[in-house]
Amino acid sequence: MSGHSKWHNIQHKKAKNDKARGAMFTKLIKSITVAAGEGGPDLDMNFSLRLAVEKAKAGNVPKDNIERAIKRGSGEGKEGVTYEHTLYEGFGPGGIALLIECLTDNKNRSVSDVKLILSKKGGSSAGQGSVQWQFEHKGMVRFSAEKKNAISEWDDAQLTLMDAGVVEIEEGELGVELSCPRESLQKVVEALLTLGVTPDDSSLEWVAKELVACPKEKAAQLEALLDAFDENDDVKAVYTNAL
Repeated sequence: MSGHSKWHNIQHKKAKNDKARGAMFTKLIKSITVAAGEGGPDLDMNFSLRLAVEKAKAGNVPKDNIERAIKRGSGEGKEGVTYEHTLYEGFGPGGIALLIECLTDNKNRSVSDVKLILSKKGGSSAGQGSVQWQFEHKGMVRFSAEKKNAISEWDDAQLTLMDAGVVEIEEGELGVELSCPRESLQKVVEALLTLGVTPDDSSLEWVAKELVACPKEKAAQLEALLDAFDENDDVKAVYTNAL
C-alpha cells in the first residue's frame, strides 16, 4: 500500500488532549447528520450513515446524541443545519503536500481558519489542483491484529476480500489495512463482516500516490500543524504524502 498507514495516527489521536477530543466528537456528529441528510435515516439502506454511526460508537458518542444527529439530518429534528464538503490544498513544513477536507456550515469561516492555521504553523495555501493530483481517492479499511488472528483461514479470507474488490492488503504489527476502489468499499466491509470481523476504521480517503520523507528538523513542526487541524471543528480529515 505504498507504505501508507494510518495506524500510528489512530493510536496517537487516542491520547490527544480534551480540546482535540471535543473537536473529534463534533466531527463524528456532523458526519452522521450529513449522511442521514444525503441517504435517509435507515442504517440498513444507508451505508454511509451506518459507517458514520459505527465510528461515533467507537468514539464513545452517546446513543442519544447519535439519534438526534440522525433526526437533524433527515429533517425530523428542530434544528435546520446544512453542511457542505470542501477540500483545500496546501503545503506543510518541508514541502509536504496537504489535502484538508472540511465539513462545514460556513465555507468562509472554514477557508479563513485553514489559511490561518497554515500560516501560523509553517505551511502555505496552494492553488486548486496543485496538490490533489498527487493523491487517489480510495476506500480504506483497517482492523486489529487480534481480529485478524481470530480468522481461522486467513489465506481463504484474503481471496474472499479480493473478490469483493480489495486491491492491496498490508499487514503490520498493529493490524491489517485494506485498500480498494472507492466504489467497492461497501462490498469490502460487508465481506469482512461475513468473516466475523468488524472493521476498526473504514472510510473513503485521499491516499498519496508516492510518499516522501519530511526533513527531521521539520517533523515536530508538521506534527504541530496536523494537531492544530485536528482541533478545528470544521476539519474532517487531513491527508499528507509524508512517510
